[in-house]
Amino acid sequence: MAEDCIFCKIIAGDIPSVTVYEDDVVKAFLDISQVTPGHTLLVPKVHVPDIFAYDADLAAAVFSRVPKIAKAIKASDPRIVGMNIMNNNGTVAYQSVFHSHIHLLPRYSDQDDFAIHFGDHTDQYDTKQLQAIAASIHERIED
Repeated sequence: MAEDCIFCKIIAGDIPSVTVYEDDVVKAFLDISQVTPGHTLLVPKVHVPDIFAYDADLAAAVFSRVPKIAKAIKASDPRIVGMNIMNNNGTVAYQSVFHSHIHLLPRYSDQDDFAIHFGDHTDQYDTKQLQAIAASIHERIED
């Protein structure tokens, strides 16, 4: 537990939360902002700041719970027609609490006050450039 971490305090019960699911590995609770109704955060009970601190076992344990919770959220309201599942890592990626967490954002329509913009830079890369990027990543993959 990190002493100054709000999510560690929620996990410990020192700060109240509205729990959706909990087991020995994770806690899922409603995000206080409720970007859309049912907006849930899934957090590992062990303090890790971001995805870069996960090992394969922790990733398998945490991410394996996502479908179960996502299905329950969707089943909770017939108006839910989709879901964004997001994990932000680093300030530039909009991470504001530095205890790894996964957002499960139910979607009700394209007018439900949530949006993501993916810029299209297709015309800026040819096959050779894409292959160079892929090679640079590939050579750094660790087993």
